[in-house]
Amino acid sequence: MLARQRQAFILDRVREDGAVRVADLVRELGVSDMTVRRDLEMLDERGLLEKVHGGATSLSGSAVFEPGFAVKSSLQQAEKDAIADAAVGLAEPGMAVAVSAGTTTYALAQRLANVPGITVVTNSIQVADVLHRAGRPDQTIILTGGVRTPSDALVGPFAVAALRTVHVDLVFVGVHGMDPRSGFTCPNLLEADTDRALIEAGRRLVVVTDHSKWGVIGISSIARLDQADTLVTDAGLSAEARLILGGAVRELIIVDPASGARSAVSGDGDQPTELRSPVGVPHAVDAR
Repeated sequence: MLARQRQAFILDRVREDGAVRVADLVRELGVSDMTVRRDLEMLDERGLLEKVHGGATSLSGSAVFEPGFAVKSSLQQAEKDAIADAAVGLAEPGMAVAVSAGTTTYALAQRLANVPGITVVTNSIQVADVLHRAGRPDQTIILTGGVRTPSDALVGPFAVAALRTVHVDLVFVGVHGMDPRSGFTCPNLLEADTDRALIEAGRRLVVVTDHSKWGVIGISSIARLDQADTLVTDAGLSAEARLILGGAVRELIIVDPASGARSAVSGDGDQPTELRSPVGVPHAVDAR
Protein backbone atom coordinates (compact mmCIF):
# COMPACT_ATOMS: atom_id res chain seq x y z
CA MET A 1 0.00 0.00 0.00
CA LEU A 2 1.35 3.42 -0.96
CA ALA A 3 1.84 6.15 1.65
CA ARG A 4 -1.03 8.15 0.12
CA GLN A 5 -3.36 5.15 0.39
CA ARG A 6 -2.34 4.48 3.99
CA GLN A 7 -2.95 8.08 4.96
CA ALA A 8 -6.36 8.12 3.26
CA PHE A 9 -7.25 4.97 5.22
CA ILE A 10 -6.10 6.59 8.47
CA LEU A 11 -8.14 9.74 7.80
CA ASP A 12 -11.25 7.68 7.06
CA ARG A 13 -10.82 5.84 10.35
CA VAL A 14 -10.37 9.08 12.28
CA ARG A 15 -13.46 10.62 10.69
CA GLU A 16 -15.56 7.55 11.42
CA ASP A 17 -14.31 6.72 14.93
CA GLY A 18 -13.02 10.07 16.19
CA ALA A 19 -9.62 8.58 17.09
CA VAL A 20 -7.16 5.84 16.15
CA ARG A 21 -4.42 3.94 17.97
CA VAL A 22 -0.99 3.24 16.50
CA ALA A 23 -1.17 -0.42 17.56
CA ASP A 24 -4.49 -0.92 15.73
CA LEU A 25 -3.20 0.74 12.57
CA VAL A 26 -0.04 -1.39 12.59
CA ARG A 27 -2.18 -4.53 12.67
CA GLU A 28 -4.75 -3.37 10.11
CA LEU A 29 -2.27 -1.91 7.62
CA GLY A 30 0.40 -4.57 8.04
CA VAL A 31 3.22 -2.03 8.36
CA SER A 32 5.72 -1.11 11.05
CA ASP A 33 5.11 1.07 14.07
CA MET A 34 7.57 3.60 12.65
CA THR A 35 5.68 3.81 9.33
CA VAL A 36 2.37 4.51 11.06
CA ARG A 37 3.91 7.17 13.30
CA ARG A 38 5.48 8.85 10.28
CA ASP A 39 2.10 8.89 8.50
CA LEU A 40 0.45 10.40 11.57
CA GLU A 41 3.12 13.08 11.80
CA MET A 42 2.61 14.03 8.14
CA LEU A 43 -1.17 14.24 8.58
CA ASP A 44 -0.73 16.26 11.74
CA GLU A 45 1.59 18.72 9.96
CA ARG A 46 -1.04 19.14 7.23
CA GLY A 47 -3.66 19.98 9.87
CA LEU A 48 -5.85 16.96 9.07
CA LEU A 49 -5.74 15.35 12.52
CA GLU A 50 -4.12 15.82 15.92
CA LYS A 51 -1.32 13.45 16.88
CA VAL A 52 -1.51 12.34 20.52
CA HIS A 53 0.33 9.81 22.66
CA GLY A 54 -0.26 6.37 21.18
CA GLY A 55 -2.36 7.52 18.23
CA ALA A 56 -4.31 10.45 16.83
CA THR A 57 -7.66 12.20 17.20
CA SER A 58 -9.89 14.28 14.95
CA LEU A 59 -9.80 18.05 14.96
CA SER A 60 -13.03 18.71 16.86
CA GLY A 61 -12.74 22.48 16.55
CA SER A 62 -12.75 22.45 12.77
CA ALA A 63 -15.74 23.76 10.84
CA VAL A 64 -15.57 20.68 8.62
CA PHE A 65 -15.04 18.11 11.40
CA GLU A 66 -17.66 15.39 11.15
CA PRO A 67 -17.37 12.37 13.47
CA GLY A 68 -18.93 9.09 12.44
CA PHE A 69 -22.37 7.94 13.55
CA ALA A 70 -21.03 5.56 16.22
CA VAL A 71 -18.94 8.28 17.85
CA LYS A 72 -21.77 10.82 17.91
CA SER A 73 -24.19 8.24 19.29
CA SER A 74 -22.09 7.91 22.44
CA LEU A 75 -22.30 11.65 23.25
CA GLN A 76 -25.07 13.27 25.36
CA GLN A 77 -27.18 10.10 25.25
CA ALA A 78 -29.48 11.08 28.12
CA GLU A 79 -30.08 14.50 26.58
CA LYS A 80 -30.86 13.04 23.17
CA ASP A 81 -33.34 10.57 24.64
CA ALA A 82 -35.12 13.32 26.58
CA ILE A 83 -35.23 15.57 23.51
CA ALA A 84 -36.64 12.73 21.39
CA ASP A 85 -39.29 11.95 24.02
CA ALA A 86 -40.49 15.56 23.86
CA ALA A 87 -40.24 15.98 20.08
CA VAL A 88 -42.20 12.86 19.16
CA GLY A 89 -45.32 14.41 20.66
CA LEU A 90 -45.29 16.96 17.84
CA ALA A 91 -45.92 14.24 15.24
CA GLU A 92 -49.60 13.30 15.04
CA PRO A 93 -51.04 10.09 13.58
CA GLY A 94 -51.44 10.32 9.81
CA MET A 95 -48.95 13.13 9.33
CA ALA A 96 -46.27 13.31 6.65
CA VAL A 97 -42.93 14.14 8.28
CA ALA A 98 -39.35 14.50 7.11
CA VAL A 99 -36.38 13.53 9.28
CA SER A 100 -32.77 14.55 8.67
CA ALA A 101 -29.71 12.44 9.42
CA GLY A 102 -28.10 12.51 12.86
CA THR A 103 -28.00 10.75 16.20
CA THR A 104 -30.69 12.89 17.86
CA THR A 105 -33.02 12.31 14.92
CA TYR A 106 -32.16 8.60 15.13
CA ALA A 107 -33.36 8.61 18.75
CA LEU A 108 -36.49 10.40 17.54
CA ALA A 109 -37.04 7.80 14.80
CA GLN A 110 -37.13 5.07 17.44
CA ARG A 111 -40.13 6.90 18.97
CA LEU A 112 -41.74 7.73 15.61
CA ALA A 113 -41.96 3.99 15.01
CA ASN A 114 -44.86 4.02 17.49
CA VAL A 115 -46.87 6.77 15.75
CA PRO A 116 -49.59 5.19 13.59
CA GLY A 117 -50.21 6.03 9.96
CA ILE A 118 -47.32 8.41 9.38
CA THR A 119 -45.29 8.83 6.20
CA VAL A 120 -41.61 9.49 6.84
CA VAL A 121 -39.27 11.00 4.26
CA THR A 122 -35.60 10.82 5.23
CA ASN A 123 -32.07 11.05 3.83
CA SER A 124 -30.75 9.01 6.76
CA ILE A 125 -29.88 5.35 6.31
CA GLN A 126 -30.05 4.85 10.09
CA VAL A 127 -33.46 6.51 10.45
CA ALA A 128 -34.93 4.53 7.55
CA ASP A 129 -33.48 1.31 8.96
CA VAL A 130 -34.93 1.70 12.45
CA LEU A 131 -38.38 2.48 11.02
CA HIS A 132 -38.14 -0.40 8.56
CA ARG A 133 -37.25 -2.82 11.35
CA ALA A 134 -40.35 -1.72 13.28
CA GLY A 135 -42.33 -3.25 10.41
CA ARG A 136 -45.53 -1.22 10.81
CA PRO A 137 -47.78 -1.83 7.78
CA ASP A 138 -49.55 1.50 8.38
CA GLN A 139 -46.35 3.52 7.95
CA THR A 140 -44.67 4.54 4.69
CA ILE A 141 -40.91 5.12 4.67
CA ILE A 142 -39.31 7.02 1.78
CA LEU A 143 -35.50 7.06 1.59
CA THR A 144 -33.79 9.49 -0.75
CA GLY A 145 -30.86 8.46 -2.89
CA GLY A 146 -27.50 10.17 -2.77
CA VAL A 147 -23.89 9.90 -1.67
CA ARG A 148 -23.27 8.50 1.82
CA THR A 149 -21.42 10.66 4.40
CA PRO A 150 -19.57 9.57 7.59
CA SER A 151 -22.76 10.32 9.54
CA ASP A 152 -24.77 7.95 7.30
CA ALA A 153 -26.60 10.76 5.52
CA LEU A 154 -27.46 10.52 1.83
CA VAL A 155 -26.57 13.83 0.21
CA GLY A 156 -25.94 15.53 -3.11
CA PRO A 157 -27.96 16.21 -6.28
CA PHE A 158 -29.93 12.94 -6.17
CA ALA A 159 -31.09 13.59 -2.61
CA VAL A 160 -31.94 17.23 -3.32
CA ALA A 161 -33.89 16.32 -6.47
CA ALA A 162 -35.93 13.75 -4.56
CA LEU A 163 -36.74 16.18 -1.74
CA ARG A 164 -37.95 18.84 -4.15
CA THR A 165 -40.84 16.56 -5.14
CA VAL A 166 -42.32 16.10 -1.66
CA HIS A 167 -44.35 18.23 0.75
CA VAL A 168 -44.65 17.34 4.43
CA ASP A 169 -46.32 18.67 7.58
CA LEU A 170 -43.26 18.60 9.84
CA VAL A 171 -39.52 18.57 9.25
CA PHE A 172 -37.33 17.32 12.10
CA VAL A 173 -33.72 18.45 11.69
CA GLY A 174 -30.67 17.71 13.82
CA VAL A 175 -27.82 20.19 13.55
CA HIS A 176 -24.05 20.30 14.02
CA GLY A 177 -24.09 23.76 15.57
CA MET A 178 -26.20 26.81 16.37
CA ASP A 179 -24.98 30.37 16.67
CA PRO A 180 -26.68 33.79 16.79
CA ARG A 181 -24.94 34.99 13.63
CA SER A 182 -24.47 31.78 11.64
CA GLY A 183 -27.78 30.16 12.61
CA PHE A 184 -28.05 26.39 12.35
CA THR A 185 -25.02 24.90 10.63
CA CYS A 186 -23.55 21.70 9.18
CA PRO A 187 -19.91 20.57 8.66
CA ASN A 188 -20.57 19.03 5.23
CA LEU A 189 -21.39 21.24 2.23
CA LEU A 190 -23.40 18.60 0.38
CA GLU A 191 -25.31 17.62 3.51
CA ALA A 192 -26.09 21.28 4.18
CA ASP A 193 -27.56 21.62 0.68
CA THR A 194 -29.65 18.52 1.29
CA ASP A 195 -30.82 19.78 4.69
CA ARG A 196 -31.94 23.05 3.11
CA ALA A 197 -34.01 21.09 0.58
CA LEU A 198 -35.46 19.05 3.44
CA ILE A 199 -36.45 22.23 5.29
CA GLU A 200 -38.07 23.71 2.18
CA ALA A 201 -40.25 20.61 1.86
CA GLY A 202 -42.04 21.23 5.16
CA ARG A 203 -44.71 23.54 6.50
CA ARG A 204 -43.14 23.53 9.95
CA LEU A 205 -39.50 23.21 11.06
CA VAL A 206 -38.60 21.47 14.32
CA VAL A 207 -34.91 21.53 15.27
CA VAL A 208 -33.81 18.87 17.75
CA THR A 209 -30.37 19.38 19.29
CA ASP A 210 -28.64 19.24 22.66
CA HIS A 211 -27.02 22.14 24.50
CA SER A 212 -23.46 21.24 23.43
CA LYS A 213 -24.21 22.50 19.91
CA TRP A 214 -24.62 26.10 21.10
CA GLY A 215 -21.70 28.25 19.89
CA VAL A 216 -20.52 25.56 17.45
CA ILE A 217 -20.26 26.71 13.83
CA GLY A 218 -20.09 24.31 10.89
CA ILE A 219 -18.86 25.30 7.46
CA SER A 220 -22.32 25.90 5.99
CA SER A 221 -25.54 27.42 7.32
CA ILE A 222 -28.76 25.52 6.73
CA ALA A 223 -31.26 27.93 8.34
CA ARG A 224 -31.47 31.10 10.40
CA LEU A 225 -32.46 30.73 14.04
CA ASP A 226 -35.76 32.51 13.39
CA GLN A 227 -36.70 29.99 10.70
CA ALA A 228 -37.28 27.34 13.37
CA ASP A 229 -40.90 27.02 14.44
CA THR A 230 -39.85 24.85 17.39
CA LEU A 231 -36.48 24.11 18.95
CA VAL A 232 -36.28 21.18 21.35
CA THR A 233 -33.15 21.14 23.50
CA ASP A 234 -32.05 20.27 27.03
CA ALA A 235 -31.60 22.03 30.36
CA GLY A 236 -27.83 22.22 29.95
CA LEU A 237 -28.36 25.26 27.73
CA SER A 238 -26.87 28.43 29.26
CA ALA A 239 -29.04 31.32 30.42
CA GLU A 240 -27.63 33.55 27.67
CA ALA A 241 -28.41 30.97 25.00
CA ARG A 242 -31.94 30.53 26.35
CA LEU A 243 -32.51 34.27 26.10
CA ILE A 244 -31.22 34.49 22.53
CA LEU A 245 -33.01 31.39 21.29
CA GLY A 246 -36.21 32.23 23.15
CA GLY A 247 -36.34 35.52 21.26
CA ALA A 248 -35.55 33.96 17.88
CA VAL A 249 -37.52 30.73 17.49
CA ARG A 250 -41.29 30.64 17.73
CA GLU A 251 -41.26 28.05 20.51
CA LEU A 252 -38.35 26.90 22.67
CA ILE A 253 -38.91 23.58 24.45
CA ILE A 254 -36.40 22.73 27.18
CA VAL A 255 -36.26 19.27 28.72
CA ASP A 256 -34.45 18.12 31.85
CA PRO A 257 -33.04 14.60 31.39
CA ALA A 258 -32.64 14.13 35.14
CA SER A 259 -36.16 15.05 36.28
CA GLY A 260 -38.10 14.63 33.06
CA ALA A 261 -39.49 18.16 33.44
CA ARG A 262 -40.30 20.14 30.30
CA SER A 263 -41.02 23.81 29.73
CA ALA A 264 -41.97 25.79 26.64
CA VAL A 265 -41.26 29.45 25.93
CA SER A 266 -42.89 31.21 23.00
CA GLY A 267 -40.94 33.61 20.84
CA ASP A 268 -42.86 36.60 22.14
CA GLY A 269 -41.15 36.30 25.52
CA ASP A 270 -43.90 34.51 27.44
CA GLN A 271 -42.96 32.79 30.65
CA PRO A 272 -42.35 29.02 30.56
CA THR A 273 -45.54 26.97 30.40
CA GLU A 274 -46.53 23.34 30.39
CA LEU A 275 -45.51 21.58 27.20
CA ARG A 276 -48.45 21.31 24.83
CA SER A 277 -48.67 19.29 21.63
CA PRO A 278 -49.67 21.48 18.68
CA VAL A 279 -52.76 20.74 16.69
CA GLY A 280 -52.10 20.26 13.00
CA VAL A 281 -53.98 19.07 9.97
CA PRO A 282 -52.06 16.34 8.18
CA HIS A 283 -51.90 16.21 4.44
CA ALA A 284 -50.66 13.66 1.97
CA VAL A 285 -47.07 13.48 0.79
CA ASP A 286 -46.44 14.03 -2.90
CA ALA A 287 -43.85 11.42 -3.92
CA ARG A 288 -44.14 11.79 -7.68
